[in-house]
Amino acid sequence: MSDHPSDHPDGHEPTAPQPAPMPAPTRLDLATPGLPVFLSTEHWSLLGTRSLTWSEVMSRITIHLTVLSAFLVVLALTAQATDFGAPFRVMAIGFASAALIMGTLTAIRVNTASQEDADLIRAMNRLRHAYVDLAPELAPYLTASIHDDEAGLMHTYALGRPRNVVLHIVGSTSIFLMVVNALVAGTLGALIASAAGAGAAVVSVVGAVLAVAYGLSHLLIVRSMFRGQEPDERFPTRGGA
Repeated sequence: MSDHPSDHPDGHEPTAPQPAPMPAPTRLDLATPGLPVFLSTEHWSLLGTRSLTWSEVMSRITIHLTVLSAFLVVLALTAQATDFGAPFRVMAIGFASAALIMGTLTAIRVNTASQEDADLIRAMNRLRHAYVDLAPELAPYLTASIHDDEAGLMHTYALGRPRNVVLHIVGSTSIFLMVVNALVAGTLGALIASAAGAGAAVVSVVGAVLAVAYGLSHLLIVRSMFRGQEPDERFPTRGGA
């Protein structure tokens, strides 16, 4: 059958059917057969996905830091052989550029993994909400939250203890990698300035400015990533997490 516009009475192609909106969450039907099994299967699936995600991320960070360490060892040996001459500077600029590219790519993956992790935590909080619907007497024994808003997310991350959000962010893997990459960016700028014949003061300023600029750019990009998408909150906190 032809889908040409002239083949339809109104002369327009038919539009694709729109997906039905997700129904509002309601209290679970306790009579549903196998409901606890379905919920626990989904919970283990989310736990497995979270474990695989961070296993991949940590492997990439380990590879990046290992390569960076190897670069430093090679540069140290080259410096001894060339007395910090032109070959050393060329090699140092090349290694620093490669390390910065690798570090930036790794940082992108870490930040996307952090987004995925937050979504996985919210999904597991919803499942705990379902467990409490099925058996309200379980609520006092749960350490993690049963709510999927920001308060519930932080409650689960901190295991129910109060935690300063700023300290949580500063101690994150993303910030750690940002600091490493910023140091590499500053070193690269200083090396280029030194190779161009700049004085010690100019080299120091260029290195510091580039390190700070890279760090601020990283923070702005991460901020836009996490604020660009509104979370799907189905069970917000009411009166505490």
